[in-house]
Amino acid sequence: MEEALRFFRAYELWIYLFLGLWGLYFIRKFILAWDELREAVFGLERENAQGRLNRASGLLVLLLMIAVAEFILVTFVAPAFPAANAQSTPTLDLLASATITLPVLTPGTQASVELAGTQSAIIPSVACVASQVEIISPQNGQDVSGVVEVVGTASIPNFGFYKFEIKRPDEAVWLTIQAGNTAVIAGKLGDWDTSRLTPGEYSLGLVVVDNEANTSEPCTILLRVFRAPEPTAGP
Repeated sequence: MEEALRFFRAYELWIYLFLGLWGLYFIRKFILAWDELREAVFGLERENAQGRLNRASGLLVLLLMIAVAEFILVTFVAPAFPAANAQSTPTLDLLASATITLPVLTPGTQASVELAGTQSAIIPSVACVASQVEIISPQNGQDVSGVVEVVGTASIPNFGFYKFEIKRPDEAVWLTIQAGNTAVIAGKLGDWDTSRLTPGEYSLGLVVVDNEANTSEPCTILLRVFRAPEPTAGP
């Protein structure tokens, strides 16, 4: 299933182009058959023209149905399967912890090693600008599950709209999950339903676009999605 969705997503434009070319061809066939049907005098001529008209119209309807199916798969079905997104060469996983060989500590060096370890565990957010483009909640590095309320700020000069997106750390393609056309300051940007996602690490990015289509650098945080255990029925 995910392989098929990845194919339809990767070749979306080519599929639409292919369907469009065939659509133009059958529109021409439809028009020719329609003209023949109007000009036909004898019954056999009308019958043949009607048959060609029916075939052309049927194939046009079929092409339209395929185009609608492609749109539904890419727009509504694929977002539920993040693994179906196109992937590129894996990038650095910022949430992964490196294996460290610790030296023998002396009382004088223990404090400095503890400080260095604490600093290496901090995962900074990327390209967030306070009071303009920032995600306040959830916080960077947080574990989330279920429906997550995304709170933050999306307010820049000449504001146009904002959107927030997700992707796996090893993926190149961002998937838009919410958008809004009203500036928000330290308020709710939208809801993110994680219940249908595969548990694991995800990047959450907030992008703000002005009314001249200039896009801000995405404010990006890294989160861990987990599946909360379902409550068990009492005795």
